[in-house]
Amino acid sequence: MAGLDTLPGFRRRLAVFPEPGRVTAAVEDDFHCMAVTLHHDGAIVTAVEAVMDRAPWTTCPGARAMLKTTFEGVALAEAAARGGKKANCTHLYDLAELAAAHAADSAPTRFDILVSDAVEGRNAAEIRRNGQLLLRFQFDHDVIVEPKSARGLSSHKLRPWIASLDPSEREAARLLQWGSLIAHGRAIPMEKQSDATRMRPNCYTFQPENAVNAVRVGRIIDFSTGANQPLSHFGGRSFGPAPR
Repeated sequence: MAGLDTLPGFRRRLAVFPEPGRVTAAVEDDFHCMAVTLHHDGAIVTAVEAVMDRAPWTTCPGARAMLKTTFEGVALAEAAARGGKKANCTHLYDLAELAAAHAADSAPTRFDILVSDAVEGRNAAEIRRNGQLLLRFQFDHDVIVEPKSARGLSSHKLRPWIASLDPSEREAARLLQWGSLIAHGRAIPMEKQSDATRMRPNCYTFQPENAVNAVRVGRIIDFSTGANQPLSHFGGRSFGPAPR
């Protein structure tokens, strides 16, 4: 398969910016653009800030208060085991977990996820860290054929396989799994993903009490066309005007 940079498909960028006493993680893809900042004392999360620059539902901003409730006062080392993800915006939750994992880093980190659109049922997905390829999946009708260790699994069934990996490899595998799942949104007609009451209650907006009020909004951007890059308007602490 040709290099994924040259193929139409889903693009997702995550960037983490550690500083003394704070760490910010941001994400942008076709459907989302968000950032989470954890303030900390080196061990405990003392305050949480979240920004939604672009979100798919009118109810999504309400999840910022839930994120504060979930992570404030929690040890950085215990953020990954905090729980309560379905009550949160899953993307903000994942950013908080990613930020906590990199709070002690000395330099920023960037992850790029590329998922090609399927052609005759076949496509590929890969993740790069600071430009270096870490992991690549090849799919045949949503079933992994490469790498061999994950052959026969779908993106939805990767948790045991990820747990079997070396700890240094799990983060990339988990991020690539999430990106591969979100990429499916490119192939689902908008009318089939615009009624929140029909969705499983897997996030803040899809909880029954919120789903009845949720309206689909937000700009969808295809980053595989043109020169626009995800997070090009994020400076590490705040968003500037989004490119058009």
